[in-house]
Amino acid sequence: MADVGYVFTRTQDWVSDKKENWRSLFPLVQALSPRVLEIGTWEGRSAVFLLTELCKDGGEVVCIDHFDLLGTIAGRERYKAVTHNLELTKQPFRLMDEFSTPALMQLLSEETTREAPGYDWIYIDGSHEAADTFLDGEMAWRLAKKGAIMCFDDYHWDAEPETSAHHPKRGIDAFLLLHHGEFDLLPTASDYQVFIRKKVEMRIGFLLKPTSPTLQHLPEKSLGYGINLAVAADSKFAMGAAVAIRSAVEKTCMAEASTRMSIYVLDCGLTAADKAMISASVPAEDGVTLVFIDLPGDSLTKKSGAVWAKVDMIQVLPVERVLYLDADVLVLRSLKDLWRTDLGGKPLGAARDVGFPKGHEKVKGPYFNAGVLLLDLATARQKIGELKALSMKPLPFHDQDALNLHFHEEWFSLAQEWNAQGLGTYADLASADREDIAADIAAMKAQPRIIHFTGPVHPTLAEVLNPFVKFSAKPWGYASALNHPFCSAWWSVVERTTWKGVRTSEAFIESHKAEHEEAIKMATAEFRKVLEKRE
Repeated sequence: MADVGYVFTRTQDWVSDKKENWRSLFPLVQALSPRVLEIGTWEGRSAVFLLTELCKDGGEVVCIDHFDLLGTIAGRERYKAVTHNLELTKQPFRLMDEFSTPALMQLLSEETTREAPGYDWIYIDGSHEAADTFLDGEMAWRLAKKGAIMCFDDYHWDAEPETSAHHPKRGIDAFLLLHHGEFDLLPTASDYQVFIRKKVEMRIGFLLKPTSPTLQHLPEKSLGYGINLAVAADSKFAMGAAVAIRSAVEKTCMAEASTRMSIYVLDCGLTAADKAMISASVPAEDGVTLVFIDLPGDSLTKKSGAVWAKVDMIQVLPVERVLYLDADVLVLRSLKDLWRTDLGGKPLGAARDVGFPKGHEKVKGPYFNAGVLLLDLATARQKIGELKALSMKPLPFHDQDALNLHFHEEWFSLAQEWNAQGLGTYADLASADREDIAADIAAMKAQPRIIHFTGPVHPTLAEVLNPFVKFSAKPWGYASALNHPFCSAWWSVVERTTWKGVRTSEAFIESHKAEHEEAIKMATAEFRKVLEKRE
């Protein structure tokens, strides 16, 4: 770029020695018409360079500089020079004569209405104050597209000590620490400037009021909303938990990149290896986080077993609303619609239990299955003592019975598709109890959204051999879920977790043999007991 016609002060050239470094990074900008944002323009050298080289085939530059708010002669002269210089490029530009904070707020608001919002290259050189540099970086980060290049200038500025609050390095370091893992640090020939490439999606929607007509077009993650998902597991259910979580993320967050999800795994006896494998099984998606929740020593789980984890969950989760999934489910559809369900003031949403839709001898009335629960925890916690007291009663279905007794007539009925139980097994059997939910079961079988593999991990020999009822069991048990139409789909998700290949591993096969032999041994012992009673 020749300086012919441009109005530049010769002794204030802080750009020319950086051009080659910038040119080496231009190929990383994939946009055909790059949008450039510059904070701190001075006389426009860098803006002119970006317009004539990065944006030579299309694009635009937005420049922010306060120009003394045009209140001084020097400020007005510099504004005049910048305008002249940018006009000479014959390229689109916008000059905002404001301090960076109000200007960036204006841009953030404007971007929410753009069809393709965000910037591809951002240059931050507006202030040497650490706090200002951090704030400029943080606000500009909201405007940066995924894949955008961001440059911080003056990282080793020599006019102030680098440890000073009046040096940009402290602000830059704070920004980099805050966003660790969300960018790639780009190698450059000089360390005077810091270049990063953004790896995560942009968030710009926090400015909008709920009445804004553009609100419905924004991704929920831009607004800071998301799904709270909870799963409980011990070592026996670690692989199942990984499948439940993986399928939930794939169908909800990967299929719809705008959805944020916070996943809480209640530790009911997981080993360090279990936790590492579950963590590694979660897709590395922006906005997806996983936290393991330790249960207190006086929890029902610690006293009476993992079956009570979903009761403990109501107290220990650090959120007010949660979607709970058993560790034996497979998610087939996005969870967004389920998450958005209005519970109508009820503390809990659940689907009817297909096996016992009207309850059983110990618990009468419309009866729900506790494998999929949508909980308003703020409401559910109000009488938690009464719910925990039910754990002392001899209930055949333990936590599920306790929840049904406690929330009797105070639960919202979810569509049966959200907890598809007994597919290929007892859901196919006629039953007087199922007559009033026959239409719901038909809809569940036609388009299930969450598959629930009910039944034991390892069924008894009698259950397997019963000619009148196809047995229901977990896919990873010794008998697998042979009668279930989605068993192979479950195993296909396993292959995308850290348990890949486990089905054919020697250890897994040997454990199945041992469980198979144990089932035969127990059946034989039971058979002999019956004969002994007859003698």
